[in-house]
Amino acid sequence: MSDFKDINARGLVLVGCGKMGGAMLKGWLARGLDAASVTVIDPNLAPEWQDKGLNVNGDLPSDPAVVVLAVKPQMMGDALGQMPDLSGALVISVAAGTTIATFEKAFPGAPIVRVMPNTPAAIGKGISAMVGNAATTPAHLDLTQALMRAVGRVVRLDSEDQMDAVTGLSGSGPAYVFHMIEAMAKAGQAQGLPADMALELARMTVAGAGALAVDANEDPAVLRRNVTSPNGTTAAGLDVLMQELPDLMERTVTAATERGRALGRGEA
Repeated sequence: MSDFKDINARGLVLVGCGKMGGAMLKGWLARGLDAASVTVIDPNLAPEWQDKGLNVNGDLPSDPAVVVLAVKPQMMGDALGQMPDLSGALVISVAAGTTIATFEKAFPGAPIVRVMPNTPAAIGKGISAMVGNAATTPAHLDLTQALMRAVGRVVRLDSEDQMDAVTGLSGSGPAYVFHMIEAMAKAGQAQGLPADMALELARMTVAGAGALAVDANEDPAVLRRNVTSPNGTTAAGLDVLMQELPDLMERTVTAATERGRALGRGEA
């Protein structure tokens, strides 16, 4: 892949290769990134990555093109403390809650892009939001977007201030959907369905509707109306749901967003 030409020549350092880091690495290799150009720093690297031609926990390249930080936020301080001067590299962070300013202290003058993916990225179905610091160029942002497309779709933010809202919506959002599946399954059970059948129906309804919402590329309100017959069963259900869900969802996303802002201020 032409986007990876410079990386293949200079190298990429991946700090942390857990679920998210591993998903990204798998996507990069499938898209043409040379395994020999990748240095993985992870003392607990999963066995599946052994004997893949990667440089594992070895010496870092002297002038890597990209450094990707994919460790948990609580481990970021230790990870940054062990990094040598790599200010010539593009630094990409996928760690929730760690601000660009934190990385600018560790990598003075470096182009830094902060990215917020979500958990479906682990199966290549994620959505990531990204924003760069003043040192990033359009080429840096294009390269970051190309790398993150390995695990799903990508949107670009206007400012870092929007990142907490992204966290509240898409970062935490999968948990909201999982809970909706739980609630739908329990409601099906209450109407007489066996537990395993109700769960399967709820799972596939949510999965199928989500896939249709993406593939149809239509306003979800149009899709909703397409399956709602006047005075029919769907209309009866929506009469209940639409009275409560919009306000409930707004309060849910607001609560998660505000918590993200508090964590960013260092509050426990």
